[in-house]
Amino acid sequence: MLAAWLVVLAVPAALLWTDQAAAEGTPACTDITTSAQVSYEIGAVRFAHETDATTITVLQLVDVSVVWQDAGSVTVSPGDSARVLTFVVTNTGNGADTFNLGSVVAYGGDDFDPLLAGIFLDTNGNAVFDPGADVPYMSGLNDPTLDPGDSVVAFLVGAIPTGLADGDVGLSGIFAASTIGTGIPGTTIPGAAACGVDAVVGTSGGEAQEAGAFIVSAVELSIVKSAEIADPLGGEDPVQGAVVTYAMVVTVEGSGTAEGVIITDSIPENTTYVPGTLTLDGEALTDEADGDAGDVGWTATDVVTVDLDDLAGETPAHTITFDVVIN
Repeated sequence: MLAAWLVVLAVPAALLWTDQAAAEGTPACTDITTSAQVSYEIGAVRFAHETDATTITVLQLVDVSVVWQDAGSVTVSPGDSARVLTFVVTNTGNGADTFNLGSVVAYGGDDFDPLLAGIFLDTNGNAVFDPGADVPYMSGLNDPTLDPGDSVVAFLVGAIPTGLADGDVGLSGIFAASTIGTGIPGTTIPGAAACGVDAVVGTSGGEAQEAGAFIVSAVELSIVKSAEIADPLGGEDPVQGAVVTYAMVVTVEGSGTAEGVIITDSIPENTTYVPGTLTLDGEALTDEADGDAGDVGWTATDVVTVDLDDLAGETPAHTITFDVVIN
């Protein structure tokens, strides 16, 4: 009867490694000890016996996850440098493990491959890439060692190629692989745990990767200039004394933003600016540099200057006009 009890108690030992919640459960190398008791009577006398203790040691489960952290596709412009995707690498196993990291920049189905600058580890713990503070990751030299459930933030930094179109998407990712071992889930790695017990590859296969996305937010600004003439004789000929009204139409296309847009136009030789004729979208601007968007001759001599500030793509066109007289 005692032998039967021992067989039943031994069965769970073979199943311990299948617990995929190990990072929140029993740590690797933990001993689980138990014994069974039996009592019985012979006549008026009760007897009790206890089995020898049965001890099993929890194996190390090797598991890891990589999760992209940005709230959405990271907006970039063609030719950008040092653009960043943020990832969190977590030891989801039940024992301390060291992970080798790597990058993946060539994914199928996207529009471009970013130019890899490197992987950096979050040194100051603020989960924000700080150039000069966060250290470059170098395989084999500073592989992160993580206790069960612990994480490290890793930044994938890359440059964006030129010649891309608005809305183009480029995928890049980080992978992490356990230095204890990788393979088919359930694979046993003899004696690989720190305490000398076996390690078992978990559902991740001991390695994981995830991709993040860059999306191009390009902007194209165009300006078209035209002229209308009113001569002193009621016609449209460019004769002496004719008034020339110049119009500049500024348009922006794309999903990006053109920042700090400033329009300048020199007063043509052999003409004289007509004071008080500068307008923006039909509204008069003063000629002086007094706080509105434009001036004539103040920012630069004999130059019309209009500051349009930042212009987001697909916003309405802006029209600037001013008059000159042919000398």
